[in-house]
Amino acid sequence: MAKKKGLVVEREAQLIGVYLFDEGKKYRGIPRGKLKKKTKIYAGDYVSGEVADSETFVIEEVEERKNVLIRPPIANVDVAIVVETIKNPDFNNFFLDNLLVVYERVGVEPVIVFNKMDLLDEEGLKELEKWTEIYQNAGYELIKVSAETGEGIQKIKDFVKGQICILAGPSGVGKSSILSKLTGEKLKIGEVSKKLKRGKHTTTGVKLIPFGEKSWIGDAPGFSRVDALSFVKKNDIKNYFREFLRYQCKFPDCTHTKEPGCAVKEAVKNGEISCERYKSYLKMIKTFIEDLKEICP
Repeated sequence: MAKKKGLVVEREAQLIGVYLFDEGKKYRGIPRGKLKKKTKIYAGDYVSGEVADSETFVIEEVEERKNVLIRPPIANVDVAIVVETIKNPDFNNFFLDNLLVVYERVGVEPVIVFNKMDLLDEEGLKELEKWTEIYQNAGYELIKVSAETGEGIQKIKDFVKGQICILAGPSGVGKSSILSKLTGEKLKIGEVSKKLKRGKHTTTGVKLIPFGEKSWIGDAPGFSRVDALSFVKKNDIKNYFREFLRYQCKFPDCTHTKEPGCAVKEAVKNGEISCERYKSYLKMIKTFIEDLKEICP
């Protein structure tokens, strides 16, 4: 009997949910003995095995993964939809830059989504335009949405079509609301605490929700902080700032801090690389440079 192929779409404690493509049905996944001992199974894993009965699928093999995220624990992620807001909660570009470095490192394509457009006044819209220009110039796709009004939701749908995606970002930015708009599923939505200006996350376990044709979206826990140094060596962080890679410095191991002939510092000085992104980089590698005021007047 030919093995059937499926996708692990649910993983919580001992529960494994496997969706079989040829049947369009979800089964309870049970790893075969040897596999259970030697392989950890993640949501997002492509697996093969046999149907044991109308409810059970025996997992015999896990295909090689292209990546595994730690938080949330999902394998084979194609796109990270990083949700941010300008207001409620206030935008923190250093937080976003850390997330972008981590996703670049693990080979996941990030798309930046600014939610709660409906809450922005003239000042907020001006700030949004500033950050839009910065991140688009850095080489990132950026989508403006309002989960409340539905604005921009179709653009996200088009962007993630046919892929395994996750929603990520700080607590309180409306990830669950966006997930509900994309998939039609009503999920528990945490409110932003007015006192703390932070979201109370309500999602447990890992679940991939079907979206369109062969598209899946997973929710992620809200982050209060992300430290790129926990995932990337200090000397390698420069390799995950997209805009830095456009320039060739005098020394191949240039850290873009104190070396002579640094093309990246020159680009910052000329306004080709934003000061905000460069300052994030310095903060990330915990380095102070004396001539920063000359580079970023």
